[in-house]
Amino acid sequence: MKNIKRTLGRFLKATVLASAAAVGSVQAQEKPVEITYLLPAPANAIAFAPLMLAQHKNYYADAGLQVKFVSVKGGADVGKQLGAGNGQLGGALGDTPIILRQNGIPVKGVALLGGKALHQLVTRADRHIDNPADLKGKTITVMSYQDTSFFATLAVLAKGGLTREDANVQAAGPTGIWQLVANGNADGMVGAPEMGAVAEEAGTELKWQSTGDFFPGMAQAVLASEDMIKQNPEVIRKFVAATLKSLAEVRDDPEAAAKAYIEAQPVYKGREELVSKVMAYYAKNVYPGQKVLGQFNPERVAALQEFYLQQGIIDKKLDVNDVFTNEFVQ
Repeated sequence: MKNIKRTLGRFLKATVLASAAAVGSVQAQEKPVEITYLLPAPANAIAFAPLMLAQHKNYYADAGLQVKFVSVKGGADVGKQLGAGNGQLGGALGDTPIILRQNGIPVKGVALLGGKALHQLVTRADRHIDNPADLKGKTITVMSYQDTSFFATLAVLAKGGLTREDANVQAAGPTGIWQLVANGNADGMVGAPEMGAVAEEAGTELKWQSTGDFFPGMAQAVLASEDMIKQNPEVIRKFVAATLKSLAEVRDDPEAAAKAYIEAQPVYKGREELVSKVMAYYAKNVYPGQKVLGQFNPERVAALQEFYLQQGIIDKKLDVNDVFTNEFVQ
């Protein structure tokens, strides 16, 4: 009888402990860390494929994160909003903090999504634009004047000995940026690769040049405020790891990534050729070039800052350690 009672007691104790563990596990699963990630353009821009695929494949959820993506008006606006505490992380070009910190906005790059420049100078073939100097008197579209495509345009113009006054730079939004080029009302644009691909899809013959051919431009980056870096470093580390896992998959197998991306963004169903073309372009021309995926190259950052300083785009030189950190990329 005593053995029966002892066995029953052990069973009940084990059951209680198992139940408590199960409840604790469920509670842990029910309480992921919620973060807001600010995007510089609409979420269905193919430039954000690594982010959208990480979400679609539950890489963020597996890391205990619940990510909400919110679009704002360009990369500069992303940095301003992060500095104001209106989001935890965000995306912009890797050089955005160089510009923003000039104005006291305390943001840093915490991961660089590729070793080459994101932005492309895409011009109509019938306008015969062969170098930056040929942009004099031409109409060039950008996403917005708050977007880093605008600052990249200023840098390209400067390389040709031109200023903003020498060309008609129009902020045309995510649709107008390529439509004005496609219909002939603009001579070219500075934007992400998919903008040019969509214009070509509409039947326009274009010439492509990476802005990296003219100045040491950078790829997209994950940005965070100084406060976020100090207060929530583990959240940043988890987000960065999940994003880079997805980025590596796109880089290594863009065809498979294109198929998965269309599942995540069904708005592209029927446009498989476009998505595959853009993914392949990113894999070849934007994502390679880093010794360690995600890391900033201090020499490239310093060279870009020096170029911006010489061209009068910024007023002073900053310590590159104030612009980025590689502590979250291992």
